[in-house]
Amino acid sequence: MRSLFSKSHTVHSQSANLQVLGRYVKVNALLAIVAAILGLWALQVLFSYLSELDSLSDTYTMSDALKYILYRSPYFLEEFMPTGALLGAVVGLGLLANKSELIVMRAAGVSIYRIVGWVLQPALVFVLLALVINQFVLPHSNQLANEINNKDSGSLVASVRGYWTVQPRFKVTDSTDNVSSVTTNNSSNNVNNSADTANVQPDGSDILYIDYADVQGNIGEVKRWHLDNNGNLQTAVHAEGGRYAGREVMNEASAIASEQYRYEWQLRNMTKLTINEGFDSTQAKAASDTLSLPFAPESVYLLTREAENLSLTQLYEHRQFMRQQGKRSLTHELAFWQKLLSPLSILSLVIVACSFVFGSLRTHSLGLRIVVALLFGLLFSYVQDLVGFVSLATGFSPMLMVLLPIIGSTMLGGYLIKRQM
Repeated sequence: MRSLFSKSHTVHSQSANLQVLGRYVKVNALLAIVAAILGLWALQVLFSYLSELDSLSDTYTMSDALKYILYRSPYFLEEFMPTGALLGAVVGLGLLANKSELIVMRAAGVSIYRIVGWVLQPALVFVLLALVINQFVLPHSNQLANEINNKDSGSLVASVRGYWTVQPRFKVTDSTDNVSSVTTNNSSNNVNNSADTANVQPDGSDILYIDYADVQGNIGEVKRWHLDNNGNLQTAVHAEGGRYAGREVMNEASAIASEQYRYEWQLRNMTKLTINEGFDSTQAKAASDTLSLPFAPESVYLLTREAENLSLTQLYEHRQFMRQQGKRSLTHELAFWQKLLSPLSILSLVIVACSFVFGSLRTHSLGLRIVVALLFGLLFSYVQDLVGFVSLATGFSPMLMVLLPIIGSTMLGGYLIKRQM
């Protein structure tokens, strides 16, 4: 009995000692990672503000530049989180190794993998923080920054790239010889379904541009060019903006678009240029006009926003909408996978950081290891950007291209750690 009691006491004591050691390593790693991330973030904020001073004007003052940088600061924080986690893990473990504390832990029977696991646990805090920033903070902060730093007119509508589409147009003639024009985003959608009730004929196509939309249904500048069946320009329409007016149920004669509803916007201050035969043109202005689209205001909002300004859920909704339309946006898909897999980048770089520290400090000093870690973090960031451009240029799977640097760095870190065992 006395032997069993002593063994149980020994096991309990070892478990308590491991908990103390684990807490000690986690706290040191957490503080070092926080200091590294905040240091890199502060430097980026400072240098970005100094670069904005070159753009000062009567309409863009120093206070505006400061507000712009403050609104962009969450983006800088999320951008440097992987490199900061790498650098912080090297510093935190390096300080322990510099005091020979890692050697004592390993001599006491603590494995390298257990120590790596202790360091990865505080890194999970920044994994969750990166997801929260991407989902809830960046869409609003980037929009506020764009409202301030607009070089043209200071309004939001000029700072968004906008949405372009080509809409095939059809003439629908019913049995009473009434002619109406219908525009659709998909020329192959059930055109023959209305053959019994109407005579459908191609009427060229419309090129539509919307430069801004918000979730309330407001849209900015709208341009629309109508081309005939031979590709000749017939009309050009320009409107300063518009507001969502509601939806209407599709009737049987206009069912060629195969949507249940048509969503309408009331345009304002419209100018229409009509090109007649002989290149004679006439221009007419109207206080308002109607724009009809086959998708809701929420979809228009997603289509007019840049990929980096959308949250994870909005990027997913954009991807699903494009699939329904039979189209694909590589830019938005790439942004979706980069934001979704960014936490894995943090964990993979922490593994690489651990591999830099284990070993004798007599061979390489802690300062040299910190410099190598920083260079590796910058190299990892550049490789991520490179594979993103390759995906956009070749059309190769964005998910696989984003995963390649993460898998490569994880395998490298695991190999280097195994060599130290």
